Order: sequence, then C-alpha cells, then structure tokens
Amino acid sequence: MPYYHSLGDIPHKRHTVFKQKNGKGFYQEHLVGSYGFSGPQSLLYRVYPPTEVIDIKKIRPVSLQGNPADSLRMRHFRLAALPDSESQTLSRSPVLFNSDLSISFCQTDKSDDFFYRNAQADEMIFVSSGSGVLESEYGNLPFRSGDHIIIHRSITYRLNLKEYCQFLIVESNDLLRPPDRYMNGDGQFLENSPYCERDIRIPSELMTNDDRGEYRVVVKRDNFLHEVLMAHHPFDVVGWDGCYYPWIFNIEDFEPITGRVHQPPPVHQTFAAAGFVTCAFVPRLFDYHPDAIPAPYNHSNVMSDEVLYYANDEFMSRKGIEYGSLTHHPFGLPHGPQPGKMEQSIGAKSTNELAVMIDTFKPLLVPAEIMDVEDKDYGKSWLLNDE
Repeated sequence: MPYYHSLGDIPHKRHTVFKQKNGKGFYQEHLVGSYGFSGPQSLLYRVYPPTEVIDIKKIRPVSLQGNPADSLRMRHFRLAALPDSESQTLSRSPVLFNSDLSISFCQTDKSDDFFYRNAQADEMIFVSSGSGVLESEYGNLPFRSGDHIIIHRSITYRLNLKEYCQFLIVESNDLLRPPDRYMNGDGQFLENSPYCERDIRIPSELMTNDDRGEYRVVVKRDNFLHEVLMAHHPFDVVGWDGCYYPWIFNIEDFEPITGRVHQPPPVHQTFAAAGFVTCAFVPRLFDYHPDAIPAPYNHSNVMSDEVLYYANDEFMSRKGIEYGSLTHHPFGLPHGPQPGKMEQSIGAKSTNELAVMIDTFKPLLVPAEIMDVEDKDYGKSWLLNDE
C-alpha cells in the first residue's frame, strides 16, 4: 500500500525495548517486508515469537496443468454452475493460469477452522456476493459484495463468512498495487485518479489473542500446501505500523472515466502487477458525441489475453452471458461486440454493467477441471446468421 498506518501499541522507536504490560517479558518484534527490505513492510509486535512451531507436514501439491486437448478459441465458463467448495482456501476451482498469476473461483458458506498463509503470491479476492470479516494478524476488516480484498504475500488470515459467498480469486506472483499513473512521486493518489485513499478500507480493530495451544496454519509455497502447527494463536499482535497490510477497495467506489467517444480499457484499470492488470466496468453514462458508438470496436490486442468476470447479467458488447459468467478471449483472435450489440448501443445513454477484467501479457492455460462448465458454442455467437 502507498501509505503508512499504525494500529495498537508500539514503542516510540523501532528495534528498542518494549516490555509487556504484565511485566513477564518483552514483546517480540517481527518485521514483515517485501523485496528484501527495500519494498513495502510493516513492523509487528507479538506476545510470542512467530518462530514457535511444533510441527510441519506436507498436505498435497497444488500445481496446475493445462488441458492437453486445449485449442485456440474464445471461451465462456459458467462459474456459478461449479459445485460448492468444502474450503474457501483448499478447494478453490482453478479457471485459468500462467506463470504470472492464477485465477480460481470459490462459492461456499463454510468458514475454515484453520488459518491460511499464501507464501508464494499476493491475493485479490473479488467478493461477487456475500459478506463476512477478514481476520488477520493486522486486525479485523469487514467485507461485503463488490469488495476487492487485497491480501499481500505471507499475511496470515481467515475469512469468517456471515453468509453464502462467491469469490473470484487472483493469485499474483508480483505485488498487487494501484497503477503508477494514478499516483504522484510521493505515493499520493492524483486528482484525476478514479479512486483515492478515502475509498480504501484498512484494518481498524486489532484483536490480540494470547492463547497458547496447537493452532493450524496452512501455508502455500512452491505449489505445495503445508500444515504448520503453531504453539500459540497466530493473531497475538499487540500493535503494528508500516505500509504492508491487507486492504479493501469496493467496485462501487470506482469513479468511471467517460468521454465524447469510446474510451479504451485502460481508463477502467484498478490494479497493476508484473504480467497483468485488472479493471472494473461499472454503471456509467455512455459517450456523448452525437454519433458515438458506445460499444467497443473490434480489436486485436496482440500481446494480451482478455478475461472478463460478470458480476451481473448485463454487458454492453456481449450476449448470452449471465451472472457468474467468465469469458476468455486469447490473443491471436480478434474480438469485439457480438452481432447486433454495436447497433443496439447507438443512442443508448447509460449502462448498469458490473464486471472485473483481467488482462494478461502471457497466454493463459485452461485446466481440464473447468471444462465441465464451458459453453462450447460461445465462439459461434459472432456468426452473422447466429440467432
């Protein structure tokens, strides 16, 4: 994150004596940082050493394999038709992936009875529906439908679900962050950014748990799940400060950028990482030139795969999609509005569409597990005689 935050009790100076209030010893300093002390970091103060590990054992591999029968085509997956997940972390349904990121989907009303730490990727969890509380060592953070939950690498957390939830999950090998062009050289959002610091929610309630016992933390690293058995509750933090913590941005707080004629997808961008960007398509007024065509023109983005997740059943340039649909348009094939959608958009004043887009700079692979919910006729919907 671009700005500093502090929560709970911390000493006046870093790396100095910080005595526990009960007089039984010292709080344990724990630096959590990225890029070898040169990236965003936070300094946590714990009741117990974070190194108190009773046991570690491997659970299973989670490596993804592309479908050997895969072929080049435009795709539509009905993710809402996938079975419910037994675990929000251990049984996510893989959808698409490459060496920079993976995209998965999860729908469940079950909260995990263990804690989770992704040690190999940042996570962006888009809450398509439902609500709950993100519990982490940094404090509690309520979430709701439309939220992008950003959980940086190696943050220990658990999602406490209040109701049935549907999540689109992006795991990024690089730090997820706002685009550089939205910020000045000092890390502050610019006036022309479609969102700013006021729209970002961060932990504000620190829940220190000093219980001892045996606590399971599932850690993902090197495409393998490990069970780490801790000798104390992992949320034993009494205070922290810094710029590395979980945060939330809701899609409804994205202020769309519009123009007299159709604006290209970069105006919808929300986040950036090495190898991909994410965008938000939200309800907005259409272009206001008297002859404007609001629907996007046919285009070949020759270095980018386009993925769209639809959080409602409306999209100006597509037909046949529904809530929970996900489309994949690979580079190598031009794409654009389906027959009739361009003409339908002319003269329209606004749209109520709601979607998350992910544009990758390397080809995406399709795992065999997702093929059961593919609409195999989707690519034919561009034929002019298609009804």
